Formats: sequence, C-alpha cells, structure tokens
Amino acid sequence: MMNFTIGQKAQFSRTVTETDFILFAGLSGDYNPIHMDKEYATNTYFQERISHGLLTASFFSRLLGMHLPGPGSVYVSQTLLFTKPVYIGDTITTCGEVLALDKGKRLITVRTTCFNQNGEIVLDGEGVMKLPKKEFRG
Repeated sequence: MMNFTIGQKAQFSRTVTETDFILFAGLSGDYNPIHMDKEYATNTYFQERISHGLLTASFFSRLLGMHLPGPGSVYVSQTLLFTKPVYIGDTITTCGEVLALDKGKRLITVRTTCFNQNGEIVLDGEGVMKLPKKEFRG
C-alpha cells in the first residue's frame, strides 16, 4: 500500500543570502552580472541583483528529496515557470502537494511552488519522482 495520498503536503522556508549567490555561481559557473554585480544590476529592469533561477529551483531538490516523497526517491522530471525575481534577503517558502500517484510505475507527481515573504509565487512547476520499492508494500 502506498504511504502517500493525493493532497498530502510538505513545506520549508529559508532566507536567500549573498553567500548563496556566491556559492551557486561557483558551483554552476554562472557569473552573469545580473546575479553578481550590484552596479550592473542597478541599471537593469530589476534594479538589484536577482537570484539564479536554478538556485531557487534547487529548493525543490530539498523538498522532494528530504520531505515529500523524501529519502530514497529520485527525480524523473521537473517543470519550471519563473514568475517573479528572487532577491537577497527574500524568505522563500517551498511547498509541495501530491497531485498523482502511479503505483504500477512507483511514480509520484508533486506540484512544486516557491512563495516569497509577501505570499507571491516566484516559481511554480511539477516534479515527478520515482519511489523506492519499500514504499509499495502490499
């Protein structure tokens, strides 16, 4: 029997820091000045540095790998819709809600959403995870 139900939810929050920008740039090799150069960013539409989109999206990895469905599950796919920028100092709440379960294939589909401290969606999508066999004991 599956240990998950449609509508089941999980979430966590964390504040994005300048250190996150620096570490992510080092890991990804993305030193785009919109993320790294305050003076450059001041002259853009955003007027200040914005987070790497995939830095924000990486919060989904924590959500799905550690919370819902959690350890032992592996990514199959993830859609991403970036709706608002994320800035240094923003507190992002990453939420997941089970949308579908496929027992035969051991797949779970989770709506993945990030909200800023104002309750605005900054990133939305759906993740599909493969569950370990132990989650489907009969």
